[in-house]
Amino acid sequence: MTVENARGLVTARTLVESVLDPEMPMLTLADLGVVRGVEIDPDGAVVVAITPTYSGCPALATMRADIEHLLTRHGYARVRVDTSLTPAWSSDWISESGARKLRDAGYSTPGPAPARSTGPVPLTLITRPRAVSCPRCGSPATDLVSEFGATLCKAHYRCRACLEPFDHVKEI
Repeated sequence: MTVENARGLVTARTLVESVLDPEMPMLTLADLGVVRGVEIDPDGAVVVAITPTYSGCPALATMRADIEHLLTRHGYARVRVDTSLTPAWSSDWISESGARKLRDAGYSTPGPAPARSTGPVPLTLITRPRAVSCPRCGSPATDLVSEFGATLCKAHYRCRACLEPFDHVKEI
């Protein structure tokens, strides 16, 4: 890799890491832990690997298009965005900066993701209990309103103390 390519990689990585998440635009894809890699192949094409929060994430096409558009707008003629589903995304990949941005925007942030074992994932039809505090007043007196919020990675809660509704980013 030439020095010019090495500088290009840093610039391409910086650009990719600045792309906003389409569903939670207070976060970059880097904050969310979705960016898995940025490389420049021997032919000079930028190859970006991303891991969506869910394999069927409806924002995946928008993420890809936003990355491609930003890189081509900054002079990268050839861009390829690959989706990597292994390992599966985990809410543990959200950066500390990302968690702070979520709290500042009124979201309840995820606790540690559940431990994963090897082999098949058991299907359970009941929700695992969570200790969720209100991001506005800090009260632990909260009720689950819906396991599915505006996006698959969020659950909707209501605080019994201040009566405010809020979203909780799920532990995945």
